[in-house]
Amino acid sequence: MNTLKAWLLMGVLSILLVLIGNAMFGESGAMLFFLIAMGMNFFSYFYSDKIAIKMTRSYPVSEAEAPELYAIVRRLSQRAGIPMPKLYVTPSEQPNAFATGRSPAHSAVAVTEGIMRILNRSEVEGVLAHELAHIKNRDVLVGTIAAALAGAITMMANAFQWAAIFGMGGNDEDEGGAGLVGGLVMAFLAPIAAMIVQMAISRSREYGADATGARIAGSPDGLANALLKLESAAHRIPMQTNPATSHLFIVNPLSGASVARLFSTHPPIQERVERLRSMRV
Repeated sequence: MNTLKAWLLMGVLSILLVLIGNAMFGESGAMLFFLIAMGMNFFSYFYSDKIAIKMTRSYPVSEAEAPELYAIVRRLSQRAGIPMPKLYVTPSEQPNAFATGRSPAHSAVAVTEGIMRILNRSEVEGVLAHELAHIKNRDVLVGTIAAALAGAITMMANAFQWAAIFGMGGNDEDEGGAGLVGGLVMAFLAPIAAMIVQMAISRSREYGADATGARIAGSPDGLANALLKLESAAHRIPMQTNPATSHLFIVNPLSGASVARLFSTHPPIQERVERLRSMRV
């Protein structure tokens, strides 16, 4: 099912890219952007994890540098029945984490520099179990491809927005171009549409990962307590990250920004905590 969602997502965002090309440069632009979309889909599928890691400026960490982190992930991976993922650290004091990759065999988990300083061991285990649950449930593929494609489309739309402002967009009637106004509309709508697609695929999967993660960790309490701390910290400690990757994190890293809340890709933390606490035996 998640593989089907991934292909559907690539199809929707590809159509969006073709529409941008048509709005800016007419039929020739639509054909060019169709070819670009095919290339983007290929790289997004096979290299989406590397793209997400690069977009978040995360760097690899060795077992010698983070022995406790490796010990926790190795134990939880065994309990989840999945291969040990690669581990990365995201340069931010805001405590947060995300998982990426196209399958359990090609996956990675990244934690921010601040997570080990704010959460206790039980809470860190809960967060990491949640991320491993995303990998086990095979829904990291959809989120990672969404990050890669939406990020690329957003950057391209921004570029075309400036091109249209300076009169570089096509408005040839024979080519079917929508002209300056059409180009501007598409350039402004493309990032919003990409975020809407992300929202549609992100909210429900968080509940599933919370439940699976609680079972992997052996208790829902660590994750429930961690979510409350992470939400509070996200409002106090800013994170500099590409908005296209915000849906990957366990807690929205941009929740401190009022505009970001309009495009929230996460269900309310209180609802997640209540569901977790209801799992207590």
